[in-house]
Amino acid sequence: MSEALDDVFGWELLQLGTWGSSEKLLAGCRTRRHAVISNRRAGPADADIAARLSQLPISNASVDAVVLPHTLEFETDPYAVVREADRVLAGEGQLIVLGFRPFSLWGFRSRAISRGYPPGLKRMLGARRIADWLELLGYDVSLTRNYLFAPPWGGTAPRLGEPSTLLRRGWFKPWPAGAYLIKARKRVYTLTPIRPKLQRAQPIGGLVKPTTPRQSS
Repeated sequence: MSEALDDVFGWELLQLGTWGSSEKLLAGCRTRRHAVISNRRAGPADADIAARLSQLPISNASVDAVVLPHTLEFETDPYAVVREADRVLAGEGQLIVLGFRPFSLWGFRSRAISRGYPPGLKRMLGARRIADWLELLGYDVSLTRNYLFAPPWGGTAPRLGEPSTLLRRGWFKPWPAGAYLIKARKRVYTLTPIRPKLQRAQPIGGLVKPTTPRQSS
């Protein structure tokens, strides 16, 4: 997250959804201010604002960056949350999404447990699907990176908020990546006025005929 936030500047950054300690997750934030919005069902713990993530009390195009840390996987309508994030994000703003890979050890364990893993998780959304949503909304995906090279059992997984070599890709990792990060920028389209070409008026065919001079008798 520190590397992903290194070139994110501006006035305001929003994190939609809580994931561990926001102070550690947004430690590399370079915007002047940042705030965490938590869903009412999840409670206001470690959050600045409690609100529905699909109906944010934020003005249109008013923030410079939005972070979704495994937020979509716990929502009933994840696409609605993405559209709401797009609504509040200003032009050229950046969106960062963290998610678990469905075809990984983390994905297999989540499908094997009825209550999901981590607990409360509803579904896992692949990076390709998230990228398709963002492209449909007019974003340029600038970065896709896999991380979390650790299995979800046996106490080998890194502790939340603590640096670990298991989060990064090295020369050799015995386990496949369990999660991904997507970073995208919101495109701004400018309208270029096109002046109509001035054409010389032409007579309508068949209505105007040339006349011949009449000879005097």
